[in-house]
Amino acid sequence: MNGLTKWRPFFEPFEDMEGMFSDFMPALRARQSRGGFVPAIDMYEDKDNVIVEAPLAGMDPEKVDISIENDVLTIKGESEKKSEVEDKNYYRKEIQRGSFYRSVPLPMRVSGDKASAIAEGGVLKISIPKAPEAKSNKVRVNVK
Repeated sequence: MNGLTKWRPFFEPFEDMEGMFSDFMPALRARQSRGGFVPAIDMYEDKDNVIVEAPLAGMDPEKVDISIENDVLTIKGESEKKSEVEDKNYYRKEIQRGSFYRSVPLPMRVSGDKASAIAEGGVLKISIPKAPEAKSNKVRVNVK
């Protein structure tokens, strides 16, 4: 064994579930074995948009592909490995490098063709306008 400790982002009770998903999802297992990873995201909404944020540390924002189809957001790309020495004496190696792919259903209908993205401070921020029918309208009740 090389002495590296695999980082597990899940708590111990969930490790069996993580293994089960890996067993039943060969595509996920294959992607992980090629050095790929699934980036973390934050998703929230404001009055007019669904907003998705993802860390971009070590990645060229110009090489990140973003697509929205059938109210599903897909982010993919590759993080650059800038290591001059491959033979390091690691105690831990948790920084994930290589290709990444994340596809996530959006919580409501959106106008994907009007989405915008900005990279700032190592974070990718994608703003996707809600479809007109997805916006909530307040109706005032008139009392007679």
